[in-house]
Amino acid sequence: MSEQVSIHGDVDSGFGPVADAFRRNFTQHGEIGAAVTVYDGDRPVVDLWAGHRDRKRTLPWQRDTMAPVWSSTKGMTAFVVASAVSRGLLDYEAPVALYWPEFAAQGKDSITVRQLLDHQAGLAALDRPFRLTDMADLDHMAEVLAEQKPLWRPGTRHGYHPITAGLYQGELIRRVDPQHRTLGRIFAEDFAQPLGADFYIGLPEDISLDRVATLSATAGLDVLRYERDLPVRIGIQLYSKRGLSFRALNSPQVGAPARATRREFLSVESPAAGGVGTARALARVYGAAAGKTGELPIDTALLDRLATPDTADDVPAEDLVLLTPSRYHLGFRKSRGSFRFGSDKRAYGTTGYGGSFGFADPTTGLGFGYTMNRLGMAVLDDVRSRNLRNALLRCR
Repeated sequence: MSEQVSIHGDVDSGFGPVADAFRRNFTQHGEIGAAVTVYDGDRPVVDLWAGHRDRKRTLPWQRDTMAPVWSSTKGMTAFVVASAVSRGLLDYEAPVALYWPEFAAQGKDSITVRQLLDHQAGLAALDRPFRLTDMADLDHMAEVLAEQKPLWRPGTRHGYHPITAGLYQGELIRRVDPQHRTLGRIFAEDFAQPLGADFYIGLPEDISLDRVATLSATAGLDVLRYERDLPVRIGIQLYSKRGLSFRALNSPQVGAPARATRREFLSVESPAAGGVGTARALARVYGAAAGKTGELPIDTALLDRLATPDTADDVPAEDLVLLTPSRYHLGFRKSRGSFRFGSDKRAYGTTGYGGSFGFADPTTGLGFGYTMNRLGMAVLDDVRSRNLRNALLRCR
């Protein structure tokens, strides 16, 4: 099914293929509303938006429209952790318990910061049931997190921590920051404000929900029309309400993803999956990292480390939660195997449920951001994002 769509924004000479792919996402892949931005260091070279920010297609997607980006939040969180390492407050190879003694309970004393970031800690789900409202009580959550026993021997396997990753990282950051700021506050003060980036981990009360796109689940015939990479193995677990994938994706129970545009969800700091922002903001942060512009509170040597994983990280391994090969490095996904992005394996970033994506390509100095409101069903690689990334590769 195709429809006419007006594309708004600007594209620098040489980046026309990205605009073409963006338009095709609407005419061929069921896009409702979306935005894509590419930064060359600190300069935007692609900045486009189109469509509608509501399911009924009555409200136009504006230049400043934000969207919940789910796990694309993890990349912003990983930058906050990197800034703590850069300041000497954390060491990736040190035990988490060095900074958070209570974390050592239940045999977690040897888990390193790096293992926690790279989904190797075995803490993908919590045994104790808790809900979204519980996440606002950080002291209580710290006790719950510390009491959890690993679900596999840490460091031997990896399995995606959809929501708990951010809870653990947030508490770790709160303990090492000299002012004991929350991770969301650090991102706002040290990253978003200096860069002028509209991205929030914990949406302030003074930001109107009218600026936030309403998400739409893909259902019915649209599944057949637009989805080619269905997560069948995970779908079976979700349908039967059993298995590690089901537990991890429902710990905590935050509500249906399509209902993310609500104050009670967006106001809570969920550093793994609760971020809301613009494609421009994602690209702005990743562009500053890729171009090493000096605007981030992270030293150049550490930015190089983010781009250059250890040899052991080169081969994707089966993910115990996503049930597909994946690879992580210091809190980011790496371009590997059948899931490739950027110009080479130095690229790093994170994807979000439904299709959102942000990444840095240090080889070209480009930062990429994509947000949308039709929730795709692929586990890692949504076709719309892939179309945009492949088009970007043809631009240089």
